Amino acid sequence: MLVAMGNCPVNMPVSRRVAAFSALLMGAAPLALAPAAAQTAPAGPASAGPASAGPAAAVPAAQPEPVRIIRSLNVSGNERLEPDTVRSYVDLRAGEAYDRERLDRALKALFATELFTGETQIRDDGDGNITIEVRENPVINRVIIEGAKRIKEDKIREEIKVGPRQIFTRSRARADVGRILELYRRGGRFAARVEPKIVQLEQNRVDLVFEISEGPKSKVRQINILGNEKFSDSDLRGEMATKQARPLRMFTSNDTYDPDRLAFDQQKLRQFYLTQGYADFRVVSSIAELTPDRRDFIVTYVVEEGERYKFGKVDLESQIRDIKADSFKTLLPMKTGDWYNAKQVEDTIDGLTEAVGLLGYAFADVRPNFDRDKDKQEMNVTFLVNETPRTYIESVTINGNTRTRDEVIRREFRLAEGDAFNSIKVKRSRDRIQSLGFFQEKLEVQQQPGTASDKVALQVDVQERPTGSLQLSAGFSSLEQFIFSFSIEERNFRGKAQQLRLSANISSYSRSVEIGFTEPYLLGRNLALGFDVFRRDFNSFRFGANNERNTTYEQVTTGFQVRVGTAITEFWQAQLRYGLSVDEVSLDETIFFSPDPITGIPECDPLLAGRFLCEALGKNTTSSIGYSLVNDTLDNRLRPSRGQRLVLNQDLAGLGGTVKYLRTRVNYDRYFRLPANFILNLGGEVGNIIGLGGEDVRLVDRFYLGEPRFRGFGIRGVGPRIIRKPYDAQNNIIENEDTWVDDAIGGQNYYLARAEVEIPLGSGGRELGLRPSVFVDVGALWKVKVPELIDQPSVQVPVLDGDGNPVLDPDGNPITQTQFGFVEQAFGNSSSPRISVGFGVSWNSPFGPFRFDIAKALRKVEGDDDQIFQFNVGTQF
Repeated sequence: MLVAMGNCPVNMPVSRRVAAFSALLMGAAPLALAPAAAQTAPAGPASAGPASAGPAAAVPAAQPEPVRIIRSLNVSGNERLEPDTVRSYVDLRAGEAYDRERLDRALKALFATELFTGETQIRDDGDGNITIEVRENPVINRVIIEGAKRIKEDKIREEIKVGPRQIFTRSRARADVGRILELYRRGGRFAARVEPKIVQLEQNRVDLVFEISEGPKSKVRQINILGNEKFSDSDLRGEMATKQARPLRMFTSNDTYDPDRLAFDQQKLRQFYLTQGYADFRVVSSIAELTPDRRDFIVTYVVEEGERYKFGKVDLESQIRDIKADSFKTLLPMKTGDWYNAKQVEDTIDGLTEAVGLLGYAFADVRPNFDRDKDKQEMNVTFLVNETPRTYIESVTINGNTRTRDEVIRREFRLAEGDAFNSIKVKRSRDRIQSLGFFQEKLEVQQQPGTASDKVALQVDVQERPTGSLQLSAGFSSLEQFIFSFSIEERNFRGKAQQLRLSANISSYSRSVEIGFTEPYLLGRNLALGFDVFRRDFNSFRFGANNERNTTYEQVTTGFQVRVGTAITEFWQAQLRYGLSVDEVSLDETIFFSPDPITGIPECDPLLAGRFLCEALGKNTTSSIGYSLVNDTLDNRLRPSRGQRLVLNQDLAGLGGTVKYLRTRVNYDRYFRLPANFILNLGGEVGNIIGLGGEDVRLVDRFYLGEPRFRGFGIRGVGPRIIRKPYDAQNNIIENEDTWVDDAIGGQNYYLARAEVEIPLGSGGRELGLRPSVFVDVGALWKVKVPELIDQPSVQVPVLDGDGNPVLDPDGNPITQTQFGFVEQAFGNSSSPRISVGFGVSWNSPFGPFRFDIAKALRKVEGDDDQIFQFNVGTQF
C-alpha cells in the first residue's frame, strides 16, 4: 500500500491526528501524553463549603506536584531493539525521583535518536510504574527513483545518503529531496519537483520512492543592463557567455540559467570594459528573478562605466643584471596616447616572462605598477622585472605511466637534467608529449622548486588513455556510394610507441587490404623505420547518358613500401622511402572488345572504349624511390588553431620496372586564431608529374581534381576530359548533355588553394561535435597529351535477319537503319583558375563522422562538371 509520509495511529482522535501530522511535517516532536493519574487533580484539604457558597469563599492555594519514585521502567512495542537498549537512551532509572519535566526530556531523547516514530509515548500509571511505548522507524528495503530521464539514475544515487538496510527517517528523506533538487538546479532545471513516498512492507520494512518531475530547463528569458551609456545592450550581451532564450538557439545550452555562468558574465563585462579603457568600471549589482510562471529567469545588471583612460608613460625597469631594460622595451606594444587596454597589459607580462625564461630565469617576477592620473585620465604603467636567480633543471619526474615506458616520454622532453631552464622548451616538451596521443588532453609540465634556490624540478603527471582501436564502419558517400571498412590499430604497441595496423575497405568502386608497422625510435636512435604491404582494387567509371556512372577500367595493384624517417631539427623532419608495386589495368571484354577483322581475336575497340583507355591496358611494374621534407609547428595535429605545416614530396619511378616518371607535390597549411575564437586556415597544394625516357605519363598515374578536395565540382570534375557527343541521322551534333559520355583523363600539373574560416559555436554545439565553416577554393588541372580523337559519322546499315542475311522489302531492296555515330571533343586542358565559394559542416554524429558542403562554382571553363551539394557519412557499430 502506498501511503504519505505522515503516519498517525488510527485509534487517535481526528483532531489529535491532524495536529500530530502537521507537527511531523514541520520537523517537531509531539508532546508527551499526560500520565493517567495526572488527568485527575490530586485531592487537597477539604473546603469549608461549595465554591459557590458566596463571594467570600476561599480559593484553594496551588499545591506543588508531589515527588514520585520510579518503581519500574518497562519497554513495549520494540521489535528489533532490546529493552535495555531503549532504556539506555533515556535518563530514567528505577528508584530515582521523576516529574513531568523529566519525562518530557526522556521522550525528546528518544526522538533525537531518529530510531522511533512520532507515535512513541511514555506512560505513567501514577504509582511510579513507567512504560515506554515505542514504535520503531522502519528499515529501508530499497530506494526507488522514478521519473529521472535528464539526469542518470546513477548520478542521483551518488548524491543521496539514504540506502537499503538503513533506518528510515523523515529528516533524512527531506535532506535527500534537497540534494536531488540541487542536482537538478545545477543542470538548469529549477522547476523540478521531488515527492518522497513510502510503500509499507511486512516486518516493519518500507520501500522509499522518490517521484521526480523534472520539468523543463529554466532559461534566461531576458537580460537587462542598466547604467550603460557608451555601449548598447546588444553589444554587452554579445560579450556574455549567457544568451537570451530564442527559438534559433536550439543547438546551444548558453541560454539556460546557471548561477556560475552569471558570475562569469560579470567578469566578462569587466574584461570588456577594461580592454576599452574604462579602468573604473564595476558591476554594482546583478539580480536573477523568476518569471511569474516560475519557468524562466530575468537577469538584471546594474553597471557603472566610469571614465575612459589612455596610456600615459609606459616604461620598463629591470633588477636583473643580464636583462637590459632598453633591449626589452621593444616588447612593449602600447604607446603613450593609446587607449588603455588591460588585456594588452596581461599579454605584455606573459611576453616578458617568456622572454626572461629564455635566458634561464624560471621564476621571473614581472609586475606592472600602475599610476592613475584621474585629472588627465591617463594610466601610467611601469613593468618591473624583479631579480631572480638563474635556474637549472635538477630532475625530470614522470608519474602515472602504467603502460608507456619512461623512455618514450623522456625522449620528447627538450630539456634534460643540468640544462638551463627555458620556458619555451618546457612548452614544446608538453606539446610533443601531448602529440603522442597516449595521455589526457590537458597535460601540464609542473615546475617545482628544487633542493637549492637555483634548481627547479620538472614533473609531469600523465593519465594513460586507450591507444588500441578496433573499428567496423559502414556508410554512404557521394564519392564512393556504399562504404564498408574494418581496421585494427595499436598506436602504442608494447608501450614503445610502435604502430601496428591492419585495415580493409570495400566500396562500390574500390577494395583494399593493408598491413603496416612503424618503429619510431630504431635501436634507441631518433630514426623511424616502417613498412606497408597492400593490395588495392579500383574500378574507374565514366558519366554516361543521364549522368549515370558506368564502370570503365579496373586497376589491381599489389605492392609494398619501406620508409625511414628522422628529425633534422625541432620542427623539420625528413623521410626516405622505396616502393615496389605491380598493377594491371583491364576492361570488360564483353563491353569494350570486338573481334579483330583478320585474326578474329577480341581486341580493345577504340570506338567502344576510346583510344585513351585502350592505350592504358596492360600489366606494369613500378619501382620508385622518394623523399619527404616536413615542417610542422601546429599546436594540435587533430584540430589545429595556430601554426603551419609544409610538406614537400618527390618520387622517382624507374629504378627497374616498366614505369618511369618524376612526381612532385607540395602542401602547405597555415592556421590563425582570430578574435571571438574564429580560426582561419590558408592552405594550398601544387603538383607536377613528368614522364622520363621519352615516355608519356600513364592514365592511372596522372593527377585528378574535384570532389571532395575541390568543393563545388563533381568527382574528377575539373581538368582535361574527352566528351563523346552523338550525331543524329543527319550528322548534326546533339547538344544535349544528358546524351554525352564524359571521361576525365587527368593532367600532369595542378594547383589548389583555399581560405576557410571555422565558425565557433556555443557549448551545446561543441557537445554535438558540430564544426561549421565558410570557404573559398581556387584551383586548376591541366597539361596532358590528348590522344587522337575519333569522329564516327552516322551511317545507314542493312537490317540483318537471324542468319546474318539482309532483310529485303517487297521490291527486293535491302532495308536499312541508321547507325548513329559520335564525335570526341577535348575540353578542360587549361590552367585558368576555377573558383568556388560555399559553406560546410563537420559533425561527429552518433552514427559516425558526417560532412556536407554546399558550394557554388563562380568560375569554370567549358567541360568542367560543377556540383552544388556534397556529403559523406559513416557509422560505427
